[in-house]
Amino acid sequence: MVSTRTTGPRIPGIALFGQIGRVAALFLDVLRALPQRPFQVREFLQQAWFFASVTILPTAMVSIPFGAVVALQLGSLTQQIGAQSFTGAASALAIIQQASPLVTALLVAGAGGSAVCADIGSRKIREEIDAMEVLGVNPIHRLIVPRVLAAMVVAVLLNGLVSVVGVAGGYAFNVLVQGGTPGAYLASFSALAQLPDLGISSIKALLYGLVAGVVAADRGLNPGGGPKGVGDAVNQSVVITFLVLFLINAVLTGIYLQLVPPKLV
Repeated sequence: MVSTRTTGPRIPGIALFGQIGRVAALFLDVLRALPQRPFQVREFLQQAWFFASVTILPTAMVSIPFGAVVALQLGSLTQQIGAQSFTGAASALAIIQQASPLVTALLVAGAGGSAVCADIGSRKIREEIDAMEVLGVNPIHRLIVPRVLAAMVVAVLLNGLVSVVGVAGGYAFNVLVQGGTPGAYLASFSALAQLPDLGISSIKALLYGLVAGVVAADRGLNPGGGPKGVGDAVNQSVVITFLVLFLINAVLTGIYLQLVPPKLV
């Protein structure tokens, strides 16, 4: 006699909560492993250089047209409402507060994070992670912490690069294409911009790098079977990171606008 066992109905969204819990647990493991010694300086420098090498050129190439599009759109809008003198402030603040962190996040997650996920996933299916645990080596401390820190540091540096290149591109297009005056562009920017604008941009980039590194590491540590599972994990890490980053951006922007009063002319 063969006994049959029935399973209860699957709860919708239970896999999502499991994924969130696994990422949160990995984040706590990274925090616990961070102060452990010895710190993997060589691994951190190698990963930081790798992140920078695969993202610097694409970041610069993307930030130029991004800044130009923002400047052109806002320049056209300010001309319609008769506020051409504020074109510089509007475009520069939009680039620094919103465009720079998002461009940085997309490239860090898409280029660097996918490579980290593929690397960790390939190590997992080759059972290198299991071998490290058998030898008493903590893979979180040895592999994950340097990669997460490298993603955070490079994200902040790339955010500064995007801000400079984007503002310069917007300035050039506003002056050369739309006939704006350099003095009005710079004067409006200095009149309305403030130091917390750059601070919130850097904080966003730092958190984006943290999320990209942790999510990529989590998907790399939990791939499906075989090389196809690693490829699926890479795609999932990029999609999940993008969704989380846009959510974080909305939350941080709302908090910033509530806590930091705008600068009055």
